[in-house]
Amino acid sequence: MDALDRLAEPGLDLLVRVDTLLAAGVPEGHRIWPLLRRMQVLPGDAVREFLDLHPAPLATAGHAVRRLVRRYDDACATLAAPVAWSGPAASAYDEARAALLRHLDEGPESLVGRLESTAGYADALADWVAGSRLALARALAEVLRSAEAVTVLAAAPRGGETGSAGVLAAAEIAVRVLGVLGVAYDGAETLLRHWSPGLAESTWRERTGGGSHQDASLRIG
Repeated sequence: MDALDRLAEPGLDLLVRVDTLLAAGVPEGHRIWPLLRRMQVLPGDAVREFLDLHPAPLATAGHAVRRLVRRYDDACATLAAPVAWSGPAASAYDEARAALLRHLDEGPESLVGRLESTAGYADALADWVAGSRLALARALAEVLRSAEAVTVLAAAPRGGETGSAGVLAAAEIAVRVLGVLGVAYDGAETLLRHWSPGLAESTWRERTGGGSHQDASLRIG
């Protein structure tokens, strides 16, 4: 359990009230509107969805992918072992073996290269989730002890309408919460742009050199 988990219950209780007050109508021109249009979600719902994001499963996925890399290393070691034969057939085998080794583990476009990029992306996402959860927890801690929170908690419908002070206080809280989440989502998009080239499919690269081998003789030893 991290700081965000500990603040989830009081934070959501406040944000449910904030969402209700926002629905009463925020004045046009308030700085909450660009955030609402961009995020397309009220702060209570946004935080509730973010609570389901945890870094541990992503970090575990990164470790699992790296274990696969070790298996590829073993396969490459087997392929690279010298063989005691010669002749055209052996040369053809060497060409095929070299092409397979290149596909398995030569450069960022190889299978191992893609696995390492995938593991790195998982690690980066885990760090992003951990950092974003901490930033959101700090934002919730600030708004929970703010004067706006007192105003929101004290706000009550009167004659079917909610006081403007409560609506404005709710909007200020929403700006702080959605602002932090907006920065977090920007960070996620930056990560995807950075890592996406290394996450593309690894395609087979044709072997180079070598022609047809008319002489099919094979010499062992």
